[in-house]
Amino acid sequence: MNLPAFPDIQSAAERLQGVANRTPVLTSRTLDDIVGANVLLKCENMQRIGAFKFRGAYNAISRLSDEEKQRGVITHSSGNHAQAVALVGKLLGVHTVIVMPNNAPAIKRAATEGYGAEIVEYDPEATTREELSAEIRKERDLVLIPPYDHPHIIAGQGTAAYELLTDHPHLDFLFVPCGGGGLLSGSAISAKALAPLSYVVGVEPELADDATKSFRTEILHTVKNPPTIADGTRTPSLGKLTFPLVLKHVDDMQTVTEDEIKEAVRFLFYRMKLVVEPSGALGVALLLSGKIRTHGQVGIIPSGGNIDAATMNLILNHE
Repeated sequence: MNLPAFPDIQSAAERLQGVANRTPVLTSRTLDDIVGANVLLKCENMQRIGAFKFRGAYNAISRLSDEEKQRGVITHSSGNHAQAVALVGKLLGVHTVIVMPNNAPAIKRAATEGYGAEIVEYDPEATTREELSAEIRKERDLVLIPPYDHPHIIAGQGTAAYELLTDHPHLDFLFVPCGGGGLLSGSAISAKALAPLSYVVGVEPELADDATKSFRTEILHTVKNPPTIADGTRTPSLGKLTFPLVLKHVDDMQTVTEDEIKEAVRFLFYRMKLVVEPSGALGVALLLSGKIRTHGQVGIIPSGGNIDAATMNLILNHE
């Protein structure tokens, strides 16, 4: 597969117009005062299905041929991509099969089922989602729509930063959560095209720091089932496409602790009245940690808001 480039993101933006939400950019004087910068939050927690993943899923599935759509699609996901593929399938009349771990957040599984997807559950201690989905895909002749390592997925995810930078072209920093690297690599492509002097930082949990290690060593690292509360970042590694894109377009990778992630979720909830899942709060966690000194305009993508009541209760009642 060819690596996606900025024209692919522009094409995806045209395709998503009127389908995806053009999510709001919110600010907080309190947050600005704390960090000494003008912080702009591109709220993908307010996207359809509650996460940026809708962008990539729609861009990829809508480009399939009629014959491919009739065959149906399969993916593997712990939640947000699963919901995105399920909803897009419902919108476009495409049957969707989702391979989900048995420990996936209940709210994400329920939403995926609600959109009409067929769920295949697996034990992550017994097999990998990639192996199981490959087996089912071959048996049933389905089309694979991977969670991040696909040019149309990456281009679709890059439209979030594309919108942010179209409205605010003078960003000095852009902080982006990183799991498999689809959002990060797509965002970095947009940033380097529209704001070439901006400093793009990918953010991971310390407990799931495979991309950070890969970035710093330029050797692909993996991690198996990391025990982070940020479930959207439990991907084993960057992909064959996202790894070179991150190396080419991203300026830095940073990690945050579990406590810093929880504090960011609390800040967004109590001070900005935003519901953001732990994976989506990584950029704010890095900002509040002070690990990078910022100035000017700082863009952050709160990437999702799908958090179940038990996890939110655990975070909010930390004392």
